[in-house]
Amino acid sequence: MSFLLVLVPLLGSPIAHAPVLRFDLLASLTRPIDGGTGVFGANKTWRGALVMFAGPVVAALLLWQWPWYREHVPDEIHDAGPLFLGIALGLANVIGELPNSYAKRRLGIPPGQQRRSRAGILISLYDQVDIVPFVWLFLLPVWTMSLAQFAIAVGVVLVIHLTINVIGYAVGARETFI
Repeated sequence: MSFLLVLVPLLGSPIAHAPVLRFDLLASLTRPIDGGTGVFGANKTWRGALVMFAGPVVAALLLWQWPWYREHVPDEIHDAGPLFLGIALGLANVIGELPNSYAKRRLGIPPGQQRRSRAGILISLYDQVDIVPFVWLFLLPVWTMSLAQFAIAVGVVLVIHLTINVIGYAVGARETFI
């Protein structure tokens, strides 16, 4: 299960993003990355992209200072180093959100909203784990996650993401709890 340590720097995103949202920091960057065309929706902003990218980069660099962490990640990740890990996770974090946002806009689901149907529930659940395929993709140059590891990562990310969403809602950083 040490492969799950590869995902830990992703927690840098909500840790960095929550105060930015709560206190409206970096407000000048709250412009939609799609230029307001509605392709991805108003919630996908340059501010979010910057913070959600930087969070894993900073977290990976900090975690690497802890010998136990860097000694327990897979050898291929260890050899690639913390900057590669952080950048790969940051890119996966930002880019992984876009296809699902695009699909939801085409289905007429407004940003931050969900449909109350079976399909809507599936879309919402996928929205919680959409990063995992992109983590797999961006780490592929140095490390291949097995199918079993991928399935476990999906389950773990789902539980953690849902928990973070509920906490974010409770502290006022989110408008909905999922």
